[in-house]
Amino acid sequence: MLLTINKSDSIGILSSGLCLIHCISTPFLFAAQAHVLKCCEAKPLWWSSLDIIFLCISALAIYKSSTSVSKKWIVIALYMSWFLLVTIVVNEKAGWFNIPESAIYFPSLSLIFFHWYGSKFCQCKNEKCCVNEL
Repeated sequence: MLLTINKSDSIGILSSGLCLIHCISTPFLFAAQAHVLKCCEAKPLWWSSLDIIFLCISALAIYKSSTSVSKKWIVIALYMSWFLLVTIVVNEKAGWFNIPESAIYFPSLSLIFFHWYGSKFCQCKNEKCCVNEL
C-alpha cells in the first residue's frame, strides 16, 4: 500500500503518539514503583525530561509541516494544540492550577489527528517533499 504523507507529519504523529503513551503510562509506573519501593515520590530526572524532548520534537515537526500544508486552519490548529500541550506540561511542573491529569490527552490526540489530517493536504514544490512510502 502506498501512503502519501509528509515526513514531518510522520515525525509529528510518532512524537505525539509517544508523548501520549508516556502520559498514560506515568501514573501506572509510579504507582507500581511507590508500592514496591515505598521510599520516595520523586520522578527520575530522565523521565521528566521526556516531556521537554517530546515538546521540542513536536514543535519542529509542526514548523516543518506548516511549510507544506495548503490548509492554513490546520497549521493554526496544530500550533494551538501544541500551545495547549505546553501550557498543561508547564502547569504540571509549576503547579499553578489544579488541572486533571487526563487533560493532557486532548492536545496529544489533537496533534496526532491534525498531523494525519494535514498530510492529506500536502502541497509541495517538488515530489520528494511529501512522499514517504509506508
